[in-house]
Amino acid sequence: MDIIKKISLVLVLIGALNWGLIGLFNFNLVTAIFGSMTMLSTLTYILVGIAALLVIFIPGCPFSNSIVKK
Repeated sequence: MDIIKKISLVLVLIGALNWGLIGLFNFNLVTAIFGSMTMLSTLTYILVGIAALLVIFIPGCPFSNSIVKK
């Protein structure tokens, strides 16, 4: 389970950095790497979204204790 937590955290950080780039420079890194709404870019967005949910709801992940009551 630790590997899933680590992968999820990395994906969430990638998503956060991408949003930071979009906000600051109007530059979408995912689109630059994979193209606009290709299968790979769509899959990346889906994986980042799933990872965010895992980081929120899996016990032991950052932020899970502050959002989900035991």
